[in-house]
Amino acid sequence: MIDQAIVIMALLVVVALIFDFMNGFHDAANSIALMVSTRLLTPQAAVVWAAFFNLVAFLFFGLHVANTVGSGIINKEIIDNAVIFGALGGAISWNLITWWFGIPSSSSHALVGGLVGAGLAKSGWSAVVAQGLIKTSLAIILSPLFGLLLALILSIIVLWLFEKSSPYPTERRFNKLQFVSSSLYSLGHGGNDAQKTMGIIAVLLYANGYIHGEFHVPFWVVIACQIAMGLGTLFGGWRIVRTMGMGITRIRPSGGFCAQTSGAIALFIATSLGIPVSTTHTITGAIVGVGLSRRVSAVRWGLASRIVWAWVLTIPSAALISAIFYHIGHTFL
Repeated sequence: MIDQAIVIMALLVVVALIFDFMNGFHDAANSIALMVSTRLLTPQAAVVWAAFFNLVAFLFFGLHVANTVGSGIINKEIIDNAVIFGALGGAISWNLITWWFGIPSSSSHALVGGLVGAGLAKSGWSAVVAQGLIKTSLAIILSPLFGLLLALILSIIVLWLFEKSSPYPTERRFNKLQFVSSSLYSLGHGGNDAQKTMGIIAVLLYANGYIHGEFHVPFWVVIACQIAMGLGTLFGGWRIVRTMGMGITRIRPSGGFCAQTSGAIALFIATSLGIPVSTTHTITGAIVGVGLSRRVSAVRWGLASRIVWAWVLTIPSAALISAIFYHIGHTFL
């Protein structure tokens, strides 16, 4: 007869992979919205393109982000099945709420909020690793600002270099260059976001005694998470695609190239430093930067402010929901 503990752990791994799938589904807009809005690719081709680069991202990055999520947000010694259930329940619930309303919130910070909420519900503030939480919280502010400034600078350079060129052939060149920038951004998305679920599954295995010695992420976990995220991106989150690609500002191929390139640089840096940043925050900031390069009024500030409010509310809201799920899990698991 199969051990009940193994069944519970296996179910939690499946729930974690469901979150990873939803992360790809929810954040598909980050990778494909600009390709679709600039008519570089059809929606169907765009998701296949992005999903492929999401899938192979593990070949290009280390696992620093996975280690941060697994042991750098809350103390791994207090983690048990109920904490993981609470964290995932809160993160998935918040993702569904924001997806339904078409708001590009952060799956990453929903997961961080989930871990914090479940950890607090179990052990109070002693559960929180202050350094990791502060580093992640700073990234909430810095990642969109960095994406914005980088995209603004790059857009101004492009406008200056091609100011005497005919617009149509110039935009055609950048339409082709978007294949490069979108590939890089999708790599960064897969590299940073899939690692968050890797960290969750690895710490679950650690808590149940299946990882001995130094904390690490088994290779099968890496592959499973990359596949789940790639599949999620393949199915796409079309409500958010419309918001990202057409709602914030009007994007031409040159702007799409600048936004995606800036976002990719920001994600590559964050992933190499082991910081679980929000791909949503980063690309949204970059899109605003592209709009600002033309004029301030080019940005739809009403929608942008609504998005910012979603960012502000993500961690506390996911934490509150996760605390509720923790108590449910503590009762039944």
